[in-house]
Amino acid sequence: MDVKPAMRELPAATLPGIPMLLLGLLAGALNLYTFVPVAAAELPKSERVGLIIALVLILFGILIFFGGLFKVDPNKGVVLQLFGRYIGTSRETGLRWTNPFYSKQAISLRVRNFQTEHIKVNDLDGNPIEIAAVIVWQVVDTAEASFEVDEYVNYVHVQSEAAVRNMATNYPYDAHEEGQMSLRGNIHEIAEHLQKEVQERLNVAGVRIIEAKISHLAYAQEIAAAMLQRQQASAVVAARQKIVEGAVGMVEMALAELSQKSIVDLDASQKASMVSNLLVVLCSERNTTPVVNAGTMHH
Repeated sequence: MDVKPAMRELPAATLPGIPMLLLGLLAGALNLYTFVPVAAAELPKSERVGLIIALVLILFGILIFFGGLFKVDPNKGVVLQLFGRYIGTSRETGLRWTNPFYSKQAISLRVRNFQTEHIKVNDLDGNPIEIAAVIVWQVVDTAEASFEVDEYVNYVHVQSEAAVRNMATNYPYDAHEEGQMSLRGNIHEIAEHLQKEVQERLNVAGVRIIEAKISHLAYAQEIAAAMLQRQQASAVVAARQKIVEGAVGMVEMALAELSQKSIVDLDASQKASMVSNLLVVLCSERNTTPVVNAGTMHH
């Protein structure tokens, strides 16, 4: 889902707010200073009314002038519009001034994070699992966030959950073959895949994904007990395989040492019996009880 956005953020032309605030206060003071003498002066009624109306209009214009003042907090951007047309975004912090008729919308540029809901989904093998992820994100383009999607915060949450669900279906919970990637066994690779997939979905919203990692991963309750037995059986089989490999190596070494040092000459049947006894001793889960042969080698 890689959609090319139609709008890009543009820098807005604004003026420092402090000098404009002082200018507005000065204009207001001069207007008030002029209004009092005019109201008290003995002028023809028509002239005095005309001057008062002019001063009131000037005062009204000064009030409109103050409407152009706005503040920009650190790590925030203010999107400016004129009757629905995008003008630009102001990122300069502090008190600023612009056209009083511009509408202003503040958008946070700070790093944010959230955890997705626990989602039940089938993995690549069709096993139902529960999965959730932590998404760390940041708005990098205020125009795209404002105009390309509706309610960009909700859009981020919904698309992130969809990406987690889609990613989980591409991998098994556990690897059953050597070299196979799995959700539980390849944490870093899965995190990179998840981050890439979420980013592709959110490019249109002007959002950058900083990090995406699985925070919860488990088999669904209905199969959790069976899968636990399966994992335990796999662990037992793997342990037995290592034990057998070690035992065979020790038996081979024992036979080679006996033959090399000519300690005793054994025929094929005696070697087979010795191999059988050694394997039983080495592979047994319990301590073996030795049986002493009081006769000769052949009896």
